[in-house]
Amino acid sequence: MNVLLIFPQYPDSFWSFKQAIRFISKKASVPPLGLITVSAMLPKVWQKKLVDMNVSTLKTSDILWADYVFISAMHIQKESVNKIIEECLKHKIKIVAGGPLFTSEFENYPRIDHFILNEAEITLPLFLKDLNTGQLPQRIYKTDEFADITSTPVPDYHLLSMKDYVTMNIQVSRGCPFSCDFCEITSLLGHKVRMKDTSQVIKELEILYDLNWRGSVFIVDDNFIGNKNEVKNNLLPAMRKWMQEHKNPFAFNVQTSINLADDEELMSLMSETGFTSTFVGIETPAEKSLMDCNKSQNRNRDMLQSVKKIQKAGMQVSGGFIVGFDSDMPTVFQQQIDFIQQSGIISAMVGLLNAPKNTKLYKRLEAENRLTTESSGNNTDFSMNFIPKMNYQELLEGYKKIIQNIYATKPYYKRIRQFLLNYKRLHTGRKKIKLSYLSALFKSIFIIGIINKGRGEYWKLLIWTLFRRPGLISDAMIFIVYGYHFRTVYGLRN
Repeated sequence: MNVLLIFPQYPDSFWSFKQAIRFISKKASVPPLGLITVSAMLPKVWQKKLVDMNVSTLKTSDILWADYVFISAMHIQKESVNKIIEECLKHKIKIVAGGPLFTSEFENYPRIDHFILNEAEITLPLFLKDLNTGQLPQRIYKTDEFADITSTPVPDYHLLSMKDYVTMNIQVSRGCPFSCDFCEITSLLGHKVRMKDTSQVIKELEILYDLNWRGSVFIVDDNFIGNKNEVKNNLLPAMRKWMQEHKNPFAFNVQTSINLADDEELMSLMSETGFTSTFVGIETPAEKSLMDCNKSQNRNRDMLQSVKKIQKAGMQVSGGFIVGFDSDMPTVFQQQIDFIQQSGIISAMVGLLNAPKNTKLYKRLEAENRLTTESSGNNTDFSMNFIPKMNYQELLEGYKKIIQNIYATKPYYKRIRQFLLNYKRLHTGRKKIKLSYLSALFKSIFIIGIINKGRGEYWKLLIWTLFRRPGLISDAMIFIVYGYHFRTVYGLRN
């Protein structure tokens, strides 16, 4: 059996970092972890080929080679998915589809042959069994159960063109103990946090190491500290030991809830292990909106101080922010601006509220007859899929005001300075100057420091950093390039 695994193309969006990664001659931020994990579950005797359309072109010869095309996709990749389907139909190649997009919206794709929905550890073997026994495979394989991920195989990292990516990725756990009403994680993966064995995680690190990967590793868990006791008492000590034995080859990035700030011992252990950044869902500084969306972990705390605690513990904080909650008042826009600027959160992903399918928010809005369309999955396209309580034009103008006031050159560079004052770098992993990074430095000087309209602020920041925080000059340069990407994505002047 010849299987072609296709990962659809992302549009240029907040997390694509397309404008930034060009400076270091990379093609994509992260590889398709779900798809290469599925690949590892397929029979060893099958021939497998991966086409990540974010790093390479899908050729007709690839499709004609295949007996089956496997597609995994997220909502933001819909446009690319439709093009892949057309190509496969043109050449009469059967399609097998899975992942978050199809698990939520499989009924929107009547021309796809087979769906492997929910978690593939459960549903993929059912499909393979039907194939092996000569039965006609069903069209839909789905389950209400959650998989035991201690049986999940090591992803087929060898299928990747690793040089094309900024970071590699691994998964440690699935599920989240919280119940934010706009989030589809618990409907897809459940409330119970299921973890891989520590030995599995170490094995995956070993394989990445043996494949000669060095640098950033993104742990894709929706909440890395969902099972804090297991992480703190077993996983992190083992990872720290492994990192020390291998001379700190990796720097880890994660996603956590803000209650990470409450455990100094845990933060210290993460920093010692090589964790350098975390994404936190802040959502809003408006307490009433936090209550309405059931963001219990963010309530009744000084979130600004929580962010600064994490930064001082040696981890950069990026954050998610939302406007458009029913209880949002017109004052929320300036509140968001003030919080983001004071926190020094460089990568502040601000989006209009949307209701993904199967969330509590979606069901409530459906009952209130307020839904208008399906969510695009893109946090930067200025779209909503429901009728908000606030006047829509006022909401849109307020949203644009936030973007202008946090990503225009002057306030953005001011926020970088605030972060550099808050931050205390503790991780001292292996430092190796790559030619691509030297090239990026010269590109940034030419494009942002000479051609760019905000070149004056560029040089002010570099000089300030050299005098005030010289040890963080490389971080400042990275953030400058991020800013170029963000301004491009949001349509601001560069």
